[in-house]
Amino acid sequence: MDVPSRTESPPVVAVLADSDTRWKWGALTARRLVPDARLDGFLLRGRATPTGRQLSEVGVRAEELREVTGVEFVRTVDPARHRVVVLACVGGAVQAMLHGLAHQWATAGSRPVVVTGYVGVVYEKLADGLLLRHGADVVLANSRYDAERFRAVYAGAGAPDGCVTECALPFLDGGPRAMDGSRAADRTGPFTVVFAAQPSVPEKRADRRYLLERAVRHARLHPQRQVLVKLRSKPGEHTTHLEELPYQRLAARLPGGLPANCRLVYGHMGEVLDRTDLLVTVSSTAALEALHRSVPTAVLTDLGIREQLGNHHFLGSGCLASWDQLDAGHLPKAEPAWTARQGVAADRPYERSFEQARERVAELAAVHRLPPLAPYYTPHTAPGYLPALLARHGFGPAGQPLPGREPRPRSALRRAAREALREAARGAYRQGVQRVAPVIRRLGEL
Repeated sequence: MDVPSRTESPPVVAVLADSDTRWKWGALTARRLVPDARLDGFLLRGRATPTGRQLSEVGVRAEELREVTGVEFVRTVDPARHRVVVLACVGGAVQAMLHGLAHQWATAGSRPVVVTGYVGVVYEKLADGLLLRHGADVVLANSRYDAERFRAVYAGAGAPDGCVTECALPFLDGGPRAMDGSRAADRTGPFTVVFAAQPSVPEKRADRRYLLERAVRHARLHPQRQVLVKLRSKPGEHTTHLEELPYQRLAARLPGGLPANCRLVYGHMGEVLDRTDLLVTVSSTAALEALHRSVPTAVLTDLGIREQLGNHHFLGSGCLASWDQLDAGHLPKAEPAWTARQGVAADRPYERSFEQARERVAELAAVHRLPPLAPYYTPHTAPGYLPALLARHGFGPAGQPLPGREPRPRSALRRAAREALREAARGAYRQGVQRVAPVIRRLGEL
């Protein structure tokens, strides 16, 4: 059969994402790997499908963007049109798409290059997440440290590790300060402290309230400073992780409210960092963004250094500190050897961090016929795990769409009705997560 031309201009990259942060990572990764590409964006339908406001805040646009199910995505990706496919999803969704695409492309003369990776710091479920991503042509590692860990996991499981390719987080670029973290000469305004809140870390109400109260206390102790509590989403919205206890509601219940020099903010993290003099967090990827810009960064130890919190990832960074130390004027100074291994503040131009990955993708895209996708998990290697995982996304054990999951044409009226019903269901789910679930949990502790 005739093989469709893969030399169209500009090249087209399909990006599938299941949350706002993963859309940011996936779309920016696509831009880094294929700089002149046109982006076909797909949002995987689910609990964390981003709202229009969240997408606007991320600030990464695609020529086309639509919401799909997993089966619809697999059916839509066109080997004759798409040169590269970037899967920016949670591990289980990536594995399902790999099997679905492998089934869909079984008789295709050629296929796109499939790329996946992680949105930020990998501090939990390392083996689980990596093996669910195995089968992609390229598994991106955001640092030399991650690349070494990824290869070790694959080698230990007996899985080929040639897919692991080192690069960097695609959103670290920005205007760096002096290496000592001092202010740029053109910076005006008050010294600004930013507390980068996280949706799910910590989980307990008392811990989240404590962190907010300490940020407020810092503002009161330092009235000449501005303290910003940077939030990822508004109540009712979801991001990569569930947020049962939004800081907005905790702030509304603080005795006396927030002081004049302390406020809640949203927006693009890069723009917030442009005016930041000290970044404070528990374990957010925002810490890496700040470190890359040489902004003094504090990773809090107030709640302990624990794997559950993710701040153990920063051992040896020089960034671990408590609110007491920050109140006393301490500005952490990062260890250069640690940051270099983490892919930030490296000793080479930032854009060069993507050279290896860009060359690898171009090399694979030039292959006339790539071998079939071959995930580590199959119905034979994981018969008690894989089928249920695939079924959650509408696929059978061989990657075929399950009965009733095939996309069907619908009238405009029926599509509008289904969208309205879907939004109502999402609203009910979010209310359950953020209002009902915490109450039930507290009652259970009585």
